[in-house]
Amino acid sequence: MRRHLIPCLASALLLSACATSTTNNAVPPAATLDAALADAERSVAAGDADKAYTILRHAGSSFPAEKAPWLQIAQLKFDRGSYGDAITNALEALQRDPADRQGNSIVAVAGLRLSTKAVADLSRQNNLGGPLRTEAQQLANLLRSTLGEEVLVPSKAAKPVAAKKPVPVTGGAQVRKNTSNQANSADPFGALK
Repeated sequence: MRRHLIPCLASALLLSACATSTTNNAVPPAATLDAALADAERSVAAGDADKAYTILRHAGSSFPAEKAPWLQIAQLKFDRGSYGDAITNALEALQRDPADRQGNSIVAVAGLRLSTKAVADLSRQNNLGGPLRTEAQQLANLLRSTLGEEVLVPSKAAKPVAAKKPVPVTGGAQVRKNTSNQANSADPFGALK
């Protein structure tokens, strides 16, 4: 009986030691949300964005009603040019506070940057036509009226245009025809001006 007891105890000790060991990559949970946000800030300042993301995701799950961890992740992703991830995390924050200005700003600007890239890619491939072109022109008109600008992306040589009073845009708004000059320009919104 004693011969079987020693190996069983040794196995139990070994298993309990494995269960309680921690890895160096584990992030200890922060006691408060403010502590987690501060830890994430220090990680970013130290150049360890991955650790900051881990801290913020853990804070998001530890404090599920709080928008701050999601906003901080969204801002980090936005600052690094990961616009899709920035939008996803900003939308998480907006689920908690739909009126949050920073979250809505990140979604809007990141979305516009993704759209600008997609329109530029389509323009280079000469594939912007049909219903997609019409919708892009209607969206450009909506942006112009919302921003009070005649031109969305001014050329480098153009003088700034004075802002006009926004004009309501309807679904059937007329847009200017594309000129060959605009179609061949590197400006992705050239065809939409």
